[in-house]
Amino acid sequence: SEWQGKSKTKPNGKKPPAEEKKQYLEPEFTKIRVVDFDLKELVVLPREIDLNEWLASNTTTFFNLINLQYSTISEFCTGDTCQAMTACNTIYYWYDERGKKTKCTAPQYVDFVMSLCQKLVTDEEIFPTKYGKEFPNSFESLVKKICRYLFHVLAHLYWAHFKETVALDLQGHLNTLYAHFIVFVREFNLVDPKETCIMDDLSEVLCTPAPLPALAPSTPASAPSPSSQNHVTER
Repeated sequence: SEWQGKSKTKPNGKKPPAEEKKQYLEPEFTKIRVVDFDLKELVVLPREIDLNEWLASNTTTFFNLINLQYSTISEFCTGDTCQAMTACNTIYYWYDERGKKTKCTAPQYVDFVMSLCQKLVTDEEIFPTKYGKEFPNSFESLVKKICRYLFHVLAHLYWAHFKETVALDLQGHLNTLYAHFIVFVREFNLVDPKETCIMDDLSEVLCTPAPLPALAPSTPASAPSPSSQNHVTER
């Protein structure tokens, strides 16, 4: 049987550390993106594409990108540094295929998430790649499950590993990935807003196109655009 993955969010019983300052909300970091156009244009269903095909393609891509983003800091996410899967004042618990609650560290939880996602997106019966093969009736609910878990990983990256991400100069990639993902799941109602509300302050800032700095009137035409200094370029 498949993992009957559920997640419960539960306050950890302690008050969150006196409104700990969220470094990831500081403008010097939120202004850094890989792209500066409206991400909604990337997620809207193209007229000639089947909805399930579009959900399958995007979900698989987000799984691969979030897995890759996590791998950049995975050496810092250990059973010692992250004894629980936390984000803000929430602890995520894993439920196994029998519905048994499993207490696990963040790296164990992420491993459960990525193993489940890998199993689902590579299952020909669930994510068919052959032309004419039907998607199962359970497809949308499985996509929602994947997206909910991937959100947990993104939230943990910001909450527990943003400093390391900045040290690696990868915050532009994380910001762009997060914004693209949130715009996508909102467009197709894939994750309950009650689940994502813990990161609403960041979503609000990142899901609007980055403002372009005004050009000074005296700027010569040959000068590089100021926007190029504000954005990390794709490597």
